[in-house]
Amino acid sequence: MASGRRVADIVGMREDQLINKACSCAMKAHKSPENPYIIEKTLGSPETILFSFPGSWSVSDWFAQKPFGETKINRSGHPPKFPSLRSIGKDEVATVNEAFLRRFEDKILGSSDFQDKVQSAVTERNQIVFTGHSLGGSTAILATLWFLEKFFKSDSKIPPLCLTFGCPLTGNRIFSHALGRENWASYFIHFVMRYDIVPRLLLAPIPSIEQEFKSILQFFAAKSTTNEPAGGVPEAASDFHMIVMRNAASVATHAACKLMGSANMLMETVTSFIALSPYKPFGTYIFCTGNGKLVVLRNPDAVLQLLFYSSQLGSEREVAEIPCLSLHQHFGYENELQESLEMQDVVELKQLETLPLSAEVTGGDSATINSALNDLGLSTRARLCLRAAGELEKRKQVNKRDIDAREKDIHNAMNELETSYRANCELRKIIDMLKRYELPDDFEGQRAWVELGTRYRRLVEPLDIANYYRQLKNEDTGPYVTKGRPNRYRFTQRWLEHAEKMPAESSGESHFWAEVEELSARTGSREGFEEVKEMVLKLERNIQKWVNGGEVGKDVLLEESTLVKWWKTLPQQHRLESCISGLIKN
Repeated sequence: MASGRRVADIVGMREDQLINKACSCAMKAHKSPENPYIIEKTLGSPETILFSFPGSWSVSDWFAQKPFGETKINRSGHPPKFPSLRSIGKDEVATVNEAFLRRFEDKILGSSDFQDKVQSAVTERNQIVFTGHSLGGSTAILATLWFLEKFFKSDSKIPPLCLTFGCPLTGNRIFSHALGRENWASYFIHFVMRYDIVPRLLLAPIPSIEQEFKSILQFFAAKSTTNEPAGGVPEAASDFHMIVMRNAASVATHAACKLMGSANMLMETVTSFIALSPYKPFGTYIFCTGNGKLVVLRNPDAVLQLLFYSSQLGSEREVAEIPCLSLHQHFGYENELQESLEMQDVVELKQLETLPLSAEVTGGDSATINSALNDLGLSTRARLCLRAAGELEKRKQVNKRDIDAREKDIHNAMNELETSYRANCELRKIIDMLKRYELPDDFEGQRAWVELGTRYRRLVEPLDIANYYRQLKNEDTGPYVTKGRPNRYRFTQRWLEHAEKMPAESSGESHFWAEVEELSARTGSREGFEEVKEMVLKLERNIQKWVNGGEVGKDVLLEESTLVKWWKTLPQQHRLESCISGLIKN
């Protein structure tokens, strides 16, 4: 908990004034929708460059396809724009709103000078801030991610900041997980008014709100270009709000059941035929209560619950007013933040598992927290959901501590493995935890575990391969690499490739023995060799690279090794011209 501190101190910024400046720029960008972005500078050391992106009030810029408009990140580019947006071990690619991504690629990256302007700011070592309101916030998110992938080095560059105001959800759980793993989540700061409907919007499927949303966007278009009230809200406001919040309730309830470990079969049955939104929060969220107080929250599971519960209806008067308020608040950030930042009444919610369940305000720190929870209208059920999110995060940290405590045992086991084939390695348990997302997001990126996993893979996998083919499992199951390779090796290989920014499947030095086994069965004749000659050449090039680079020991080239025995059965002319002939002779 923190109260009386500046927001800037809590989120790691130089000054609160930058928040006001970013919000002002974000709103100003709406007034020049013909420009893909606007740039402003602020004095300081270093100088700050703000890139502000306008929103859009066209339905096609919000939704590309039904039901939720998401698409998987395309990793086929050269180089891919967002290679980090995936789960490393499971190799799951993140999904993102397709319309938002297309708009960013076409209007921002396609802009004639955007990349040049960013490059110039990097060269001059400026502090770079990407900001936007509404859909402009999603553009700012993608611009920040693009910057992090293209320019950012933690040891030599100033990290960027992304400040969004009333921004819709943009990516899924893998999106959030990847930013946590890369330690990038702290660079994203999202401001949300208590009742603003837009941050909740994409929790509803497109067909359920499409007609109502068109009239809502027309209302937003009028509000965006003038500071004057846009008149009464559209007639569709009540239905629109009800549909969005009903879907938000389904998403939050399902997520809460998983947080609490519920085995409710009815819930699982319902979700098997009712699609739930894939979008999830990430980064730091700052909720504006409406009375000058700001509530800071970093746990993405807790943020999802708060997006639903903080906008719940209360009295009959609120039932009538909130649908209108949910639209008007979308354009209330500038005034609200100016007042809130002056008051400096800021509460940071940490140690969620200890949050008070009662709304009764007593004394001490708990009174400050309880007052903030009451200002957000949180019921006992809402507080239980936040507690569950906190307990899950606590369990992840406990799991991590337990695994770190066993690191020495794993090293000792592998030291024994170097002379004998006996060790009960803990990596299998670790992989199971990773598959269930029971470890902190940053675990797969930690250098110590990348190195330990690589050592384990290079030491143990060749033994497993030998056992696989000795027991003729390939005849029943199929080739080892495609059909029989355990996840403990796939995961640890992907850790290394991600850490070293290597192409996927390029560090196969621990399983090339399986390729030798498969090729030896197909090269017993001249005709067989010609069919797989390119595969043989590729394997030889890799072996040369791995031996010279030290990834594979020179003992693989000994006279009695399986590799050399097989290689000597290849056609003589091929062996004379082979890139590893010199290595074998020596």
